[in-house]
Amino acid sequence: MTAKSAAAARATVYGYPRQGHHRELKMAVEGYWKGRVTADELRATAAELRRAAWRELAGAGVHEVPTGDFSYYDHVLDTTVMVGAVPDRHRAAVAADGLDGYFAMARGTQDAAPLEMTKWFDTNYHYLVPELGPDTVFTADPAKQTAELTEALALGAPGPRPVLLGPVTYLLLAKPAPGAPADFEPLTLLDRLLPVYAEVLADLRAAGAAGDAATACWAGRPATRR
Repeated sequence: MTAKSAAAARATVYGYPRQGHHRELKMAVEGYWKGRVTADELRATAAELRRAAWRELAGAGVHEVPTGDFSYYDHVLDTTVMVGAVPDRHRAAVAADGLDGYFAMARGTQDAAPLEMTKWFDTNYHYLVPELGPDTVFTADPAKQTAELTEALALGAPGPRPVLLGPVTYLLLAKPAPGAPADFEPLTLLDRLLPVYAEVLADLRAAGAAGDAATACWAGRPATRR
């Protein structure tokens, strides 16, 4: 490696552990579920964990810190919200209260079953399986992604780089929604989904993401769902 190429090399990561050194997020989320932690307290804990992560990454020499990788529960569920693919049975709950509706999709309610949980590739991490069908209508909701980018910029974190689950990966991890034909392939929705990702990327650029950083949001490992 020449001196010039070494000087041009930049370090980044696609994500960072979000639970906190003392599992602060887990305790805050469970406290919220039990009514011991308010929504504002949960959000404050989450914000502090994000700030701490960005500071640690900057201190370790990372030139471009990731944003959008934080999640209260699951990054695939976050993507489902971002593209507006909320199942019909949860739409009223999400419309009434975004945070409670989010957790309703993850845990279910007395009236609505949660999304299926399955393993993320060959790891012990589990994700919530999107439910998609021929009638699925995608709509962009990048509020979480732009808000976290704005937080990082305000903190002065180095080179904030938005990270999203790629559209092909998202579709390949999905399953046919209840009532959809058994042989329905979610990947056939790609042409319908791509304009929504384009809208999200445009909003991220408007929020301050550099052009080259925004294009990196397309990163996502395609895989066949098992």
